[in-house]
Amino acid sequence: MVAVALVGLGDIGLGAHLPALLRSPDVRLVAVADPVAAHREAVTPLVGDGVTVGASLDDALAAAPDGVVLATPPWATPELAIAALRAGRFVLAEKPVATSVAAASVYTGLTAAERARLQIGLTYRHDPAIGRLKTWIDDGVLGGPLLVRAHIYDERRDAADPAHLARMRRTLEHGMPVVHEGAHVFDWLAHLLGPGGLVVDDAWALRTDTDLPAPNLTGARLHHPAGHRVLAEFGWLTDALPRCELTFLGPRGLATLDGVTFALRLATAAGEETVEFPGERVPRDFDLQLARFAALVRGEVAAPDPDLAAGLAALALAEQVATLAMDGVTT
Repeated sequence: MVAVALVGLGDIGLGAHLPALLRSPDVRLVAVADPVAAHREAVTPLVGDGVTVGASLDDALAAAPDGVVLATPPWATPELAIAALRAGRFVLAEKPVATSVAAASVYTGLTAAERARLQIGLTYRHDPAIGRLKTWIDDGVLGGPLLVRAHIYDERRDAADPAHLARMRRTLEHGMPVVHEGAHVFDWLAHLLGPGGLVVDDAWALRTDTDLPAPNLTGARLHHPAGHRVLAEFGWLTDALPRCELTFLGPRGLATLDGVTFALRLATAAGEETVEFPGERVPRDFDLQLARFAALVRGEVAAPDPDLAAGLAALALAEQVATLAMDGVTT
């Protein structure tokens, strides 16, 4: 079994990465670490004896893991990822890989061998729904070109949960929702639509509350060299939110991806069908991601997937949208 340490015990670390690590038949959890004492106290009864509970990456590395999972905020991830890679470990790093392209420039100092040990946590790329969508697109089931609508709305404002609001406000201090959510969506679209890359045509942003540190609603129009058009919206922190989903409309069909469950609906002239996959989306995809990481550590696959290049490309596109949107921001 692959020995793995988890660094970062916030919502995503404690709620998604840790359960996947504890479920996995491929890995053995040897250490967890977080600088916040309350996070360490919360995790201690969950991991049991024999797992090091520390405050830092150095504490985690002292347990001699083969790999390190970084469930850390993007402003902390680059330094930690580089340190773990240079210590000879494999790294699975949460997206986005940094808060900006400029902040991500530190990754250019990595060697080819170090980059080959870095998998990016674009978790939902691993979902079978994305694979099925790609098959439909590649096989021409929808025809083309496609009109893609991506409506990514989550993180509803809940007055009964002030801790969540405070956490999301801190996240907004480091960029609009598109910077954080766009990493996933733009990676999916790059994977689904094929070579050439998306180009941003224009963008907008809206701050619905003047005391928020950044606009909480963002959108953009983009195009793809194959002729596809994309309309993307990202939103947080309103009392109610629109439906979260992606639609792919072509001359021969419409595919709809539920943004919460990842259930798929396909409508064509031949009729309609719904495709659902076993289990809940989050544990399913974190399990698949971790299995892929374990295979990388064991040398069963030749390269990380998604790799650093994919993470940087998604970040760069999200930053372009954010930059254009701020030019005409509405308050």
